[in-house]
Amino acid sequence: MIVGVIMPGSQEHIITPQQAITLHGLFVERVKRTPEAIAYRYFDSTNNSWLSMTWVQARDQAARWQAALMREGLVAGDRVGIMLPNCPQWVLFDQAALSLGLVVVPLYSEDRQDSVAYIINDAGVKVLLFNNSIQWQELRSVCAQLPCMQRMISLDKIVGHDEARLLCAEEWLPAHATLVDERGHERDALATIMYTSGTTGRPKGVMLSHYNILFDAHAALLVGPVAGTDTMLSFLPLSHAFERTVGYYICVMAGATVAYARSVSLLSEDLQIIRPTILVSVPRIFERIYGAIRAKLEEASPLRRKLFALAINVGWRRFEHDQGRAGWHLILLLWPLLYHLVANKVMARLGGRLRMTLCGGAALQLEVSRVFIALGLPILQGYGLTETSPIVSANSLNNNFPSSIGLPLPGVEVRISEQGTLLIKGPNVMLGYWNNTEATRAMIDADGWLDSGDIASISESGQITITGRLKEIIVMSNGEKISSADMEQAILRDRLFDLVMVYGEGRPYLVVLAVVNPSGWAIFAQEAGVSPKLPESLCNAHLEEQVLQRIADQTKEFPGYANVHRVLLLVDPWSVDNGLLTHTLKVKRKFVVERFAKEIEQLYQGH
Repeated sequence: MIVGVIMPGSQEHIITPQQAITLHGLFVERVKRTPEAIAYRYFDSTNNSWLSMTWVQARDQAARWQAALMREGLVAGDRVGIMLPNCPQWVLFDQAALSLGLVVVPLYSEDRQDSVAYIINDAGVKVLLFNNSIQWQELRSVCAQLPCMQRMISLDKIVGHDEARLLCAEEWLPAHATLVDERGHERDALATIMYTSGTTGRPKGVMLSHYNILFDAHAALLVGPVAGTDTMLSFLPLSHAFERTVGYYICVMAGATVAYARSVSLLSEDLQIIRPTILVSVPRIFERIYGAIRAKLEEASPLRRKLFALAINVGWRRFEHDQGRAGWHLILLLWPLLYHLVANKVMARLGGRLRMTLCGGAALQLEVSRVFIALGLPILQGYGLTETSPIVSANSLNNNFPSSIGLPLPGVEVRISEQGTLLIKGPNVMLGYWNNTEATRAMIDADGWLDSGDIASISESGQITITGRLKEIIVMSNGEKISSADMEQAILRDRLFDLVMVYGEGRPYLVVLAVVNPSGWAIFAQEAGVSPKLPESLCNAHLEEQVLQRIADQTKEFPGYANVHRVLLLVDPWSVDNGLLTHTLKVKRKFVVERFAKEIEQLYQGH
């Protein structure tokens, strides 16, 4: 997983791990320091308006959740689950549970019912908070398979059910309560079990302590603290370690405001309304914006295209100069004009106040990051895993190498293993996998070094670069090896494709499964003389040859044995809902292979 880091500034307003002791202690300390500051902004669909919640109001609401949980007779160490979209109630329930020494198990709000049932049973979740009747329809079908569950709470009222364990939140919560002091101050106690979404197999429960997360959040702020005047727009799931640490606990630690986006589909509108200073995102979001920019440029006049290219070249030169890697040049005098004519229009669509974006979940293509950075949007990449709370390394604003994942955070050690993978050691390394000592031993050696499985190199200056993933190396039947991720990034430079997966493990040659971009496909098919609406057009042999040539054009830098022989074209998108993407929009390779097993076999027939 790739993550980012934040802007340098004063440390005076930062709450340290020693002052917080626990994650709930962090929240209580923030309330004491800035009680009337705005903690959260959220959209109220009932009144069709944006509302704000101060820190002291958040404390008073958390007290109601705490009192309700106390009535359930739970004891420290019991597990409770949250299956909500990002909203203040996610934080309130989390803080109430942490204050009682309970272990929080986040679940993705749109996960499949079999995955939800597996996590609930594996962790032994006793209380589950979910959102609405849509989720209940999924949960109801697996209720009988959840013997550990003693209480289910829905934010919305569910009518017409006969489930004795189910209550509406307003029925369950007392009208008023006073927050009681947390029971104990065990910094090394288990705080949460976060299940890795994973691209293969069953998810594993990552056990993180209070100090694991507090250390990691504070170490990131040492690289560059968030200011109390910052507003972060939150739209990545809080069930994901990156968003939870950066978009939640770091903001509590620094006193920043978090605004919860209504949805990904309304993200562009929310950017205009909230006008955030910080955005946490995944590469797919920037790739989509970049794709839209390219599409408009193709329709623009030659003059506008040349103007855009000039803005990118000058903007990148300006970035390299500011980083101390290039000297001053007369052409930089054009930047104010180019910013006004080109860059400012892009920045305005992102709200106009962004001083930094943190890109997580996967590596961002250098071509994409170069465009946005050149236009004046600082994109910072770093690296981490759920198992490391999650941040391991990061670039900073004054030492930003877009092709690298930056320097290790203070207090985190890294080195390269004999197999070429990145090893990590530090207070942010997990306690282990829940109920899976064998997997823990395979991940962390006796000396505490965690093997990331990512192939990396470390420069003399300490900059880390990820060059591939051990598990994503395809070994063909002739023994040749190729990085599927690198090839996929190269192929995606062609706007014809929305998503691709290279396949060839144990096979004589490589094939590609490709989800085509609807508008790109329509243009391409019509130019080839076939109807884009007819399903059989996807199997047209002449058209496949042209697609293979386009793939070859993008993969020229790869060895000859990496030549792609066949391609399966698809129009139906891969998504989280259909189980083919993780919640950070990475391809679930195992599930894609299973879903299209018959079609893949056909690609190898007769060869």
